[in-house]
Amino acid sequence: MGTKQQITERIGSILRESKLSVTETRTRILELFMKSNGALEHSDFEKLAGQSFDRVTVYRTLQTFLDKGIIHKIPTTDTSVRYALCKSECSEHHHHDHHIHFKCEECGNTICLDETDVPQIQLPKGYAAHNVEVVVSGVCKSCK
Repeated sequence: MGTKQQITERIGSILRESKLSVTETRTRILELFMKSNGALEHSDFEKLAGQSFDRVTVYRTLQTFLDKGIIHKIPTTDTSVRYALCKSECSEHHHHDHHIHFKCEECGNTICLDETDVPQIQLPKGYAAHNVEVVVSGVCKSCK
């Protein structure tokens, strides 16, 4: 994760590279992502920040981060939406998160398994895949 100074510098760099102004809300949300051990839901920002964020501002900030390739959505089996930081190869409107997501049934964390690629899928003739999302559920190494 790094020191507070390193995190602040990284946040500033991410926002500048994405041509976004450095605001308190954007900085705080990115800081929460960097300090989390997994993916975050919209409601986590209020819980983790220890302060009340305006829901609309959080939603707009998350949408901006999605559009700019800073974060990506993680599929869930329910109606919730989880988000995680993208790696450096993502860019505006182009996510390159070709990895598996793992949902722990014990602690509830959803983790990006960056070292595990999504398996190649062979579709029948006439089909074209635009996106493949894989979520594996089980028990994480911390809970095991």
